[in-house]
Amino acid sequence: MSALYTPEMLALSTELVNYPLTKDFACHAEARSKVCGSRIALGLDLTDAGAVSDLGMKVSACAIGQSSAAILASAAKGASPGDIHATLDAIDRWLEGEGDIPAWPRFGAIERALDHPGRHGALRLPWEAAVKALSSAE
Repeated sequence: MSALYTPEMLALSTELVNYPLTKDFACHAEARSKVCGSRIALGLDLTDAGAVSDLGMKVSACAIGQSSAAILASAAKGASPGDIHATLDAIDRWLEGEGDIPAWPRFGAIERALDHPGRHGALRLPWEAAVKALSSAE
């Protein structure tokens, strides 16, 4: 089993300050991990074409959940709902050992979480919240 925390992964969590949940976003969702109790509240706005134009989060999670949230947020602007749905599907396949690491930018920073099943719920939590928020717009 590989060491879970790397300096790169821990540094990601500090980026969450750039994505405050401070305004009235058009789409909202909350998600909670049943395994570890991590929570995330997420809001996002969409362009007229349906791409993410802005995103904010309030994250109460372990370093893996925080880092995963920062990875989602850092490349979310301009992403389509299909991109986010496909990434969550890729995450689930990867965590089940049935697929490659997701292609979302910077996702490799949390690759070591694959060897730590107790952190899988926190890792997928931001993506789950984003998918829920997108479905609130439909």
